[in-house]
Amino acid sequence: MNRMTGVATATLAACLWTAMAVATAAAQAGRDPGTREDTRYVTRDALTLDAVFALARERNPRLGAVRSMATAVGTRESWAGLPPDPALQIGVMNFSLPGFRTDMPNSMAPSLALTQTVPFPGKLGLRSRIAEQSTAMADAGAEETWWAVRSRAAMQFYELYRTDRSIEVMRETLSLLRDFERVAKAMYSAGEGRQSDVLRADVEVARMDAEIRRMEAMRKAAAARLNGILDRPADTPVPSPVLGALPADVPGADTLMAWADAYRPMLESGRLGVEQAGTKQDLARKQVWPDFMVGVQYGQRGVETGTTRMASAMIGFSLPVFASRRQLKERDEAIAMEQMAVADLADMRSGVQAKIGELLADLDRDRSLVRLYRAEVLPQARVTVESAFSSYRVGTVDFLTLVDARMTVNRYEIELYGLLADYGQAVADLEMAVGRELPRSATTLAEDR
Repeated sequence: MNRMTGVATATLAACLWTAMAVATAAAQAGRDPGTREDTRYVTRDALTLDAVFALARERNPRLGAVRSMATAVGTRESWAGLPPDPALQIGVMNFSLPGFRTDMPNSMAPSLALTQTVPFPGKLGLRSRIAEQSTAMADAGAEETWWAVRSRAAMQFYELYRTDRSIEVMRETLSLLRDFERVAKAMYSAGEGRQSDVLRADVEVARMDAEIRRMEAMRKAAAARLNGILDRPADTPVPSPVLGALPADVPGADTLMAWADAYRPMLESGRLGVEQAGTKQDLARKQVWPDFMVGVQYGQRGVETGTTRMASAMIGFSLPVFASRRQLKERDEAIAMEQMAVADLADMRSGVQAKIGELLADLDRDRSLVRLYRAEVLPQARVTVESAFSSYRVGTVDFLTLVDARMTVNRYEIELYGLLADYGQAVADLEMAVGRELPRSATTLAEDR
């Protein structure tokens, strides 16, 4: 019996030591030791964030739609400053009734009249300016849409990164748990272990396998969402994302807000909206002034000696008889719209400023936690596993303590990857908030694998 016990103990130590060494080497190499043939999540063709952005800019249908809308709005500039089309009238003047004869002395057959409305000076220029401002606003709206699409693509990229790394860690955990399960069964068969250790190992293996299946389903959903942004079939294979270097040093709130004022398309559109509202107000003030109408008329009639030709010229103007109910109300409307545009711009700036403050707090939290996990949490957890393993070999701790220690390390590794993903998402959101990419910093946060 003592000989069997010694063999079982030696087998346990060898299995546990080998399993932990293989798992550690696999973690450093960035692959799952138990599933080398599974390349669904770790592929030779890795996915980078820059590649995602390039595909999104080229293929995203929403972005294509707003660009087409901006082009459509831009076409108005070519005709907004033109006067109304002239009117041509063709008819017969001064025919007799009831015979409809045109041989009366003052009959004209045919009669031609050409009239042209000439807007009050300044109106056409203001309308042309409004069209230019609308084009600039549409262009800014298209650029704002790009930043929104870019942010959505980054969210899905980092969600895929989080999911893939979690699956890798879970597969390492599953491999270790299966080794623990075999050891527990060997110990129990040799009379050294307890049945509860075997049952606990079985439960942990089944639970981890279920978690992996759940994460695989989440991975498929995240890949489908990313493919939707890139206008590709939902089942298009998506390689495993590779985390690029993220800036650890971010400018202060005042600098970021100054950048937002200079680069954020939404704020530029808001400023153009205020400017356009002022232009519309100027136009509304001119609407009370009458437009002019000029025209010429030609007529002819036949006489015994030949054809008599006649011409007329005329000038007129519109009468704003409903000015108090129309033109002046248009002016009041323009004043109110300008006030609304000013308030909208102030609200936009306030929202951007608040978003910058929120994202800076998120970045500071995630950055601090990443450094804490790397410097203290994970090293201490790994030391705990080594200590538990050594103690288990000499029988001073039980099997569950060893399993829990190793599970704790893997949970912290998953949390670390989640923090890196959160940090990347916050960087993408901050770049959208200011309308430009953040500059490279001397220190970065990178994946430590």
